[in-house]
Amino acid sequence: MSLRPRIKLPESTRPGEIIEIKTLISHIMETGQRRDKDGKPIPRKIINAFRATFEGQEVFNATLYPGTSANPYLVFNLRVPGPGELELSWIEDGGAVTTERVKLNIEA
Repeated sequence: MSLRPRIKLPESTRPGEIIEIKTLISHIMETGQRRDKDGKPIPRKIINAFRATFEGQEVFNATLYPGTSANPYLVFNLRVPGPGELELSWIEDGGAVTTERVKLNIEA
């Protein structure tokens, strides 16, 4: 899957601080309910799940459904446990996964 997610988080943070993380991924989110020009059903192909982990511990997850708009935009908060890496994964029908990793810039 060659999707290109965008992730926005603060430039720097401190342990214990609550930060907002914004994500957007370009995806058509085909519901499976439309038909092509020949009248054949277009197969469902959506991002059906999102998962965020920090240093291997899940910190947020979401289940997405066909009613979710194209280019899903998700926002969640995280209390920063300390230095580490945030891993964000978008899972598509069929099992394809797009994953991005972002290190948090911790102020001294």
